Amino acid sequence: MSDPPASFIHRFVPSTDRSAESLTLFLLHGTGGNEHDLLPLGRALAPSAALLSPRGSVLEHGMPRFFRRFAEGVFDTDDIRRRARELARFLDAAAATYGFDRKRVVAAGYSNGANIAAAMLLLHGAVFSGAVLFRPMTPLVPDPLPDLARTPILVLAGNGDPLVPVEETKRFVELLRRAAADVTLIALDQGHGISVDDVAEARNWLIQHFPAAVGR
Repeated sequence: MSDPPASFIHRFVPSTDRSAESLTLFLLHGTGGNEHDLLPLGRALAPSAALLSPRGSVLEHGMPRFFRRFAEGVFDTDDIRRRARELARFLDAAAATYGFDRKRVVAAGYSNGANIAAAMLLLHGAVFSGAVLFRPMTPLVPDPLPDLARTPILVLAGNGDPLVPVEETKRFVELLRRAAADVTLIALDQGHGISVDDVAEARNWLIQHFPAAVGR
């Protein structure tokens, strides 16, 4: 094993599945979260998966985030590009360090974490085998769009979300579909937080798309 990747403070929990079908969840927290926050979520979604959870390296009033913003919903797209590139490099280094299959990584991001996962896909193409995005917004609109054909993506929206309007969710989903991603949109009668219904829907989606890795 090589030296641990040092670009992000992080937690890594090895998979308990030794088969070739084992999965790694790349867990990306929301604003104010840290590398511990989504570990219980990851274990609920895929009990045997490896979990890789970095802490966002940008501080906003002392709260960790994955990229800068100018105001609520107004993003610094130059910083998004930089941070998405850094996270992609960190993921590659972590795969080499911890020995997981880089081609079997599914992102699971919440809010700001969902937005940076979306940015990585939009800027770098199919960097994940799939993605579960809780309460995402459109991080940026690259030109040209990447080819996300055969990349399954689950978008979980809240009908009562005060931060992400329904129209914004539809705009984001349409952008992913224009990039040829296989997008599933599920809108729940929830707010901005992750509910037990969100977890159940995400778990079912993962079982459908990665049955050998998740349904153990």
